[in-house]
Amino acid sequence: MKNAFKILGWTLLTLVGLLVIGYLAARFVFREQITAALYDDLRQERVELLRSAGAYASDTTGYRFTYEQNPDRAREIREYFRLDTLLTPESTTWERTLTLAQFVAAHIPHANQTEQPKTRNATALWEYHLTVEPAFNCRLHSIMLHELLLAAGITNRFVTCLPADPEDNDCHVVNLVWLPERQKWAMIDSDIQAWAASPDGTPLSLAEMRERFMADEPMEVRPLLDPPFVTEAEYLTYLAKNLYWFECWEQTGYDKEVHFKGRTIVLLPTGFEGFRLNDQALRTCDAARFWAAPETPIK
Repeated sequence: MKNAFKILGWTLLTLVGLLVIGYLAARFVFREQITAALYDDLRQERVELLRSAGAYASDTTGYRFTYEQNPDRAREIREYFRLDTLLTPESTTWERTLTLAQFVAAHIPHANQTEQPKTRNATALWEYHLTVEPAFNCRLHSIMLHELLLAAGITNRFVTCLPADPEDNDCHVVNLVWLPERQKWAMIDSDIQAWAASPDGTPLSLAEMRERFMADEPMEVRPLLDPPFVTEAEYLTYLAKNLYWFECWEQTGYDKEVHFKGRTIVLLPTGFEGFRLNDQALRTCDAARFWAAPETPIK
């Protein structure tokens, strides 16, 4: 009888040990694989929502994107941030874009600020980060990077990327940069410190990302800093949610969200009306016009 109890005791201890080992393996060894699988499932749900959206269609909605430059403001920003020490004249547009995005990402982490800045332009946001709160959200990141890019002579917009669910209050704002050497747009995200590329390393636009999601074509996430702020699976899952519709200013330029003048243009799938839009928002379903090459890039 004593031997039977002893055997039973050892058996229970062995089972407990195996359970502990299994838990630790799941917790530490296989954690990344399990997390990636969960993100993959969630991403597929969100991609199906994109696929089920109405198709884009041409229309005659009256608007025209313009990219305004102000030489005095550009010089002020270049001098304030000493951009000549960061950028080299022989570098490509994309190389300069990466340098400026890395500069912003390295100095200003992501956070949802508790106190809103009084003035939303590049120099004021830099002072805000030095004296009020050291980090801020994606919209402020994009405004700051927008003005740095403009000062460096790079045509760009900051674009709000939104979800399908009106109950979802989360959206994301990134910069879209025109690359004249490649004749294409490219997305850059200093807030989450990343950009997306095709397998051959070509930087992707928001439109290309959306199309690749729906076509189940591969994309890679390239971090701006080391270590990465998020994993590739996490970032792609997040963007899949927020590529349902888009909004940006019709006219870009400095101090766009200091005076809040002008209209916003909203790209929607057909049959979708959007939500929480102001009276100055102009709706379109014409993706070809919304993502068209700039007619007059800045100088």
